[in-house]
Amino acid sequence: MQGSSLLPGLCFLLSLSGVVAQKTKGTCPLCPQDASCVNVTHCTCNHGYISESRLKYFTYPLEICEDIDECKPPISIYCGVNAECQNIKGSFYCHCEAGYKLLSGKTQFNDSNENTCQKTTPSETTSSTKELQRVVENIESLLTNKSVWRMEERRNITATFTFLLQNMESVVLETALKAPDQKLQKVQNRTVAVETRVVTDNCSKGIIFNLNAQMNSMDIHCSDIIQGNTQGPSVVAFISYSSLGNIINANFFEEVNEKDQVYLNSQVVSAAIGPKRNTSLSQAVILSFQHVKIKPSVKKVFCVYWKGTKEGGHWSTEGSFLIQANETHSICSSTHLSSFAVLMAFHRQEEDPALTVITYVGLSLSLLCLLLAIFTFLLCKAIQNTSSSLHLHLSLCLFLAHLLFLTAIDRTEIKVLCAIIAGALHYLYMASFFWTLLEGLHLFLTARNLMVVNHSRVNRFMRKLMFPVGYGVPAVIVAISAASRPHLYGTPDRCWLHLDQKFIWAFLGPVCAIICVNFVFFLLVLWILKRKLSSLNSEVSTIQNIKMLTLKATAQLFILGCTWCLGILQVGPAARVMAYLFTIINSLQGFFIFLVYCLLSQQVRKWFGEIIKSKPEPETHTLSSRFGPDSKPNEDK
Repeated sequence: MQGSSLLPGLCFLLSLSGVVAQKTKGTCPLCPQDASCVNVTHCTCNHGYISESRLKYFTYPLEICEDIDECKPPISIYCGVNAECQNIKGSFYCHCEAGYKLLSGKTQFNDSNENTCQKTTPSETTSSTKELQRVVENIESLLTNKSVWRMEERRNITATFTFLLQNMESVVLETALKAPDQKLQKVQNRTVAVETRVVTDNCSKGIIFNLNAQMNSMDIHCSDIIQGNTQGPSVVAFISYSSLGNIINANFFEEVNEKDQVYLNSQVVSAAIGPKRNTSLSQAVILSFQHVKIKPSVKKVFCVYWKGTKEGGHWSTEGSFLIQANETHSICSSTHLSSFAVLMAFHRQEEDPALTVITYVGLSLSLLCLLLAIFTFLLCKAIQNTSSSLHLHLSLCLFLAHLLFLTAIDRTEIKVLCAIIAGALHYLYMASFFWTLLEGLHLFLTARNLMVVNHSRVNRFMRKLMFPVGYGVPAVIVAISAASRPHLYGTPDRCWLHLDQKFIWAFLGPVCAIICVNFVFFLLVLWILKRKLSSLNSEVSTIQNIKMLTLKATAQLFILGCTWCLGILQVGPAARVMAYLFTIINSLQGFFIFLVYCLLSQQVRKWFGEIIKSKPEPETHTLSSRFGPDSKPNEDK
């Protein structure tokens, strides 16, 4: 029994030793796929392939033979005028460009010397290409009609979108099949691009067709286009839409965490084959997308397709897989045909706890100081003039803006409410800057008329200008911004202006302009003061006024001018330092205003002193002392 059980093992060892003996005597080694044996001892890659090690002959059995792309450098096969090269596994072929055909009637060739692509006659192209062009123009007019899509509800939009895509694919396929002699057709306008390819013969093994529309492409196996159709021509269509992303965006993607910030970062493309409208494939198609925006902080990339039904639809990742992605392109594969796109989840900017504490503490202090400043400008009659009125409205706008920022900046749950908050913040901060512009103008006019006794002309001019500029111009700017791009008010993180489409410049543009104008006013004030100072005598009151005016000019430029430049400079290695400086200085704006315009004013300090002295004395007097004949009336006013 033991001997019989050892027989299989002995036989295996004897056979193995025989194989080894044969190999040592010069048998051909085991060659990898797409390679053949040479001179019994070595392997070499077949024609059209090259080894991964770039060796012509090798013995390593795990070597890989890669396909040589003859259509790309350094080979770059030349197919002739009006012809294109198409790579396939182990080989290549040439075909005529759209609008050209071979005299022989063939669809493919390999020798450019024997085959010449000639332009098709107008009669051959009119019935097909022009009809396809009309289809594209009709779909473009529908997609660019924003009023139609705005009126639709979410459910209706998805149902309409599904119907639109399916009908577009059907019409394009039918149009291409009407002219089977035109193997390749390309039509493109501003928002839609279409490429179709007709296959009229049996496919050679390994043929892959490459279709391009705008900056996107698709590779599909010829056998999947035919799918056993031997009765007539087959066609594949590749369509790219550049404006569909504005209608069907990442909001229709349900397979993502609500905390992730997801964007549609490619054009929407559709792929279809006919006459059989089969969507399942034996081999995956390869889709290459160019990103609409280049954003380095990508957390995850989703290859998605539109899963549409009669009731609606949504983006889904089922059967779609990411192969490769970089900053500019994503390559996906899919086992079925549909409409595809690339969604990207971006890293949310992490909050700095220290900056958060500084913001809330600084703004709370500013709110208190602004409230004191508002009461001071309202109640202190000694300083009530045109200048104090400007200070009052500036303080009021900043107080409301800071209060809204503290209480509602992160109320992003309801999008409409968040958009309203963002619009209100946009208006209040914009109004604050326009009041600083009026401050700068008034300061310049005051300095220019310093030696003139009559200031009534300047005051009348400022009173007429105050409210239209302080409140009217910001309202016009916000109204235009909201009317042109209402969807850009509010972000997933904050109720503020969106950075997309450079919409933030609806705020930064006027701010930068005001800062520049105020800087010019500041230089003019210094120049005027220096000039007038040299011509004045040594009157104490005049010199004191000049000093105070210069101090206010410097504070005016610093408080609500240069500090916002720090926000714009938050880039590069110094971004963190600039962020801290910007947060600290801007959160203390209210304190600076109260310090410069109230505490440093001699009249206000005197008024504060009178208020403190006017506090009622303790109730230590008797009734007789209060109402007796010797009691005096209260003269403190």
